[in-house]
Amino acid sequence: MFDTKFAIVLREDLPVWQKLNVTAFLTSGIVAQFPDIIGEPYRDRSGNLYNPLSIQPVIVLSADQATLATIHRRALERGVTASLYVEEMFSTGFDAANRAVFSEFAPEDAKVVGIALRAEKKVVDKITKGARMHA
Repeated sequence: MFDTKFAIVLREDLPVWQKLNVTAFLTSGIVAQFPDIIGEPYRDRSGNLYNPLSIQPVIVLSADQATLATIHRRALERGVTASLYVEEMFSTGFDAANRAVFSEFAPEDAKVVGIALRAEKKVVDKITKGARMHA
């Protein structure tokens, strides 16, 4: 059905509110990169209009810190542009501050709490190897 896969990998030890928050932010990055992933608006039987949603299912996985670092590295090595959220972004309150704290880290020292990517299925499977279905 789809030649691509849309996957999000979250650090397994995050509190639920952080998992939800990170998922929302990471999803917005994929939508910005691939606007064609958004379908048509929804309309209910009464004629009320609702926002369009993703046409493609999203798989949500979990991993420990070391596996997330490996997934991050693999995405970079394969040239797959990803959405990335680092732990320090939880202490900021707005976009410019998020980007400022994000810029303080390199791949080898970033404490990644979530990564999202969309690419060819086989590529995503190779990149996310070691992650497991989110419980």
